[in-house]
Amino acid sequence: MLEIVDLHVEVEGKRVLRGVNLHIEPGEVHILLGPNGSGKTTLINAIIGSPKVKVVEGKIIFKGRDITDAPMDERVKMGLGVAFQHPPKIRGVKLRDLLQKIASKFNRDVDVEKLASVVKMEEYLSRDVNVGFSGGELKRSEVLQLLVQSPDLALLDEPDSGVDVENLTVIANAINELCELNLKPSRRRKSAIMVTHLGYILNYVKADRAHVILNGRIACSGNPNEILKQIMEHGFERCVQCLQERELRR
Repeated sequence: MLEIVDLHVEVEGKRVLRGVNLHIEPGEVHILLGPNGSGKTTLINAIIGSPKVKVVEGKIIFKGRDITDAPMDERVKMGLGVAFQHPPKIRGVKLRDLLQKIASKFNRDVDVEKLASVVKMEEYLSRDVNVGFSGGELKRSEVLQLLVQSPDLALLDEPDSGVDVENLTVIANAINELCELNLKPSRRRKSAIMVTHLGYILNYVKADRAHVILNGRIACSGNPNEILKQIMEHGFERCVQCLQERELRR
């Protein structure tokens, strides 16, 4: 579904990603781990086509098509969706109206009230989008918008950041539905990339693969729980060592 080849990305003239390679099949959920400033959010922005980033080398291929230079709206029409870490507040626009517009844009015949109940947002439908929302409510609002859109590849930037256990459980249940994790692996067609700093989301969402990003490069990839265990025990130092050893072998 997604193929990233030797991707180099700049933000405000500074090189942030340096040769990232990533491959995701339909039905897979991947996790991005790494310290602050390592390039996790930049990678999400590059995939969705945010004007905040500039691809200077490499390719992003989605569903067999090179979308490296495609505008964001075209990527979204193709089946990409994103839940931002810091979503904007939209005064004067009710959440229900926004969700109905999203459903109409993607020709989705959905029950907005029913989907809102998945993330316990029924009482927020008549409120302005994200205005006065707590951290957990913002995350639930973003995931709700993805549920309505139902993208083929969802990009979630730190859905577990700054939320309590109750909110995290609700968000995780919605992500499980979004990614069809209630189905047998062979029947799943929806994929996701989730950025997480501390890995709390892994207690509630079963991921297929994890990648550690350090200094703009993928230092290691593997079983999400095993990698998270190593990070919890040794920090990112062991990943730094792996990256250095790989660089020496080149």
